[in-house]
Amino acid sequence: DEPHRSATPLELFFDLCFVVAVAQAAAGLHHDVAEGRVGHAVGGYLMVFFAIWWAWMNVTWFASAYDTDDDVYRITTLVEIAGALILAAGVPRAFEVGDFTTITYGYVVMRLAAVTHWIRAAAGDPGHRAAAVRYAVGVAVVQLGWILRLHLPDGWRVGSFVVLVLAELLVPAVAERPGMTPWHPRHIVERYGLFTLIVLGEVVLATSVAVQTGVDAGQRSLWSLAAAGAVIVFALWWLYFDRPVEVSTRLRRALFWGYGHYLIFASVAAVGAGLAVRVDHERHQAHLSGVGSAYAIAVPVAVYLLTLWALHVRRQQHGPARAAYPVVAALALLTPLGPVPAHLLAGLLFVLVAVTVVARRRSTSSTAGHARG
Repeated sequence: DEPHRSATPLELFFDLCFVVAVAQAAAGLHHDVAEGRVGHAVGGYLMVFFAIWWAWMNVTWFASAYDTDDDVYRITTLVEIAGALILAAGVPRAFEVGDFTTITYGYVVMRLAAVTHWIRAAAGDPGHRAAAVRYAVGVAVVQLGWILRLHLPDGWRVGSFVVLVLAELLVPAVAERPGMTPWHPRHIVERYGLFTLIVLGEVVLATSVAVQTGVDAGQRSLWSLAAAGAVIVFALWWLYFDRPVEVSTRLRRALFWGYGHYLIFASVAAVGAGLAVRVDHERHQAHLSGVGSAYAIAVPVAVYLLTLWALHVRRQQHGPARAAYPVVAALALLTPLGPVPAHLLAGLLFVLVAVTVVARRRSTSSTAGHARG
């Protein structure tokens, strides 16, 4: 119930350490797509990113309600960070040989530390004890499932993964029913926005390194691609933060908003991987066609726009601006068929930003006019 609840230094440190895992996942996606193993790349990436996102999300929502910032809380959170680093260390092996053992161990370390958090919450908040106990029991049981999954035959790995993901997603939906934990809506919005910024920063870094490698090799034509990539990243930032975001305190809408950000975070990181793939294609080092390398950028951008429309724009905007997001997402999927796909995509996003700005100004002017009236 703090009027100005904001992110703490520990939460910012937590995010900064998590971006290591995000960078590893994006790097694995980049290398597999560049080698032409698109199906393997996408499947591995979605599985790895779920572990990253779900662990981050649960820590974030718990902290919004119960960040006591005492010594035990800090130590438990540092254990969760250690788990994130273990997870990040296992990402390359997961992409190369499909071995998720290290990732699973790191993930379980994070989640069992979360169980400790929920046990403390159950003891310290009698009003929400039922929810905290359900969280602690549910998380612990599902972690046992992840450990047992390591011993299943290879043919069962994908099916068991899907089952356990559904179990993870159901834990908050079931646990919160006795009475929602006292998370802070504005704090949650800030935390999600900060993580979006961090993932966007990873995209900038990945693109910059890829372009630098090409320029050092004598391909100065990549500067044009770098400029298009910069416009794409700037537009993604602008569209997410164009208007203040509000999250509903109703359980179903809060879960939809929180869960939907999996696609926001994953698609943003994938844009960085796609830009790196495009650089590899321009350097003739990718085992992928020009159209395929262009789709490595266009597809995550389209996913990002559609998800952002569903989470933010659909309820906040009206008129042409509201329909512009799905239209631009559809047009984005056509850009790989053009002569300069990255530049066409950058142009489309520039137009979408302009439409969004005009719509916001008209909405503000209309609201001000009604207020004067």
